[in-house]
Amino acid sequence: MSGLYWSVTFLDLVNSLEKLNKDDIVAYLKRNQHSSGGFSPCDGHDPHLLYSLSAIQIAVIFDVLNEIECDKLIDYIVALQNEDGSFAGDCWGEIDTRFSFCAVAALSLLKALDRIDQEKAVSFVISCMNYDGGFGCLPGTESHAGQIYCCVGFLSILNRLHMINVDLLGWWLSERQLPSGGLNGRPEKLQDVCYSWWVIASLKMIGKLEWIDMEKLRDYIISCQDEETGGFSDRPGNMPDPFHTLFAFTGLSLIKSYPEKIKEVNPVFCMPQYVIDRIGVKPQLL
Repeated sequence: MSGLYWSVTFLDLVNSLEKLNKDDIVAYLKRNQHSSGGFSPCDGHDPHLLYSLSAIQIAVIFDVLNEIECDKLIDYIVALQNEDGSFAGDCWGEIDTRFSFCAVAALSLLKALDRIDQEKAVSFVISCMNYDGGFGCLPGTESHAGQIYCCVGFLSILNRLHMINVDLLGWWLSERQLPSGGLNGRPEKLQDVCYSWWVIASLKMIGKLEWIDMEKLRDYIISCQDEETGGFSDRPGNMPDPFHTLFAFTGLSLIKSYPEKIKEVNPVFCMPQYVIDRIGVKPQLL
């Protein structure tokens, strides 16, 4: 399901959505929605919040929310909130700030944010903020750019970005840029083109995008394109895939490279901005 979302979003951003068969995609969505309301990643698997968000994003991009059972889906997501405000990913109970983001992003797209305890949800995410300004997956865990994107996006959707120390967080995020121009997800790690999304989207949300060298980042992203297939990999010379291809292009969109070829992307939902405008969702940006 997430692979389909990456591909759908990429193709829409480059004005090629018509290359996909809409009817086949709707059938796939319907086939993978369970009686609980949640979506599974593919046939024969259990439902999970991650894939439920991907399914909603696909349905919103194609404007086919009417084709899925939204009321059941909302009930499924709401039931995953715990007493402390956190969200489980599925019935097995794993807790992670990723799931807090997935829940509020999904409910925002479905216009059902009023169904959860927002104050408790915010309290849990803020408890995962670290001394360096970043966020981890649970209270006391290491800051990571992917988790930071999820937590900043979560707070953006709920209009709580004032709770972040934006200068401290902006410093931590800008320190992710390496001499190559690429970005890593935490200190002492290699650059990876996918952080052109997680880091840059976070900087965009808190109004600190100018704190990185965008020209060097653009050059690094372009160096990750495979000359044979056209796809993008994590680092130059590696195998390309849809995940890194999408996040390479969304990074290029955020730094406004090739605007004549790549549509504007929303930094919170990782969906084309025109889609977010169409449904009237307005996350907070600083």
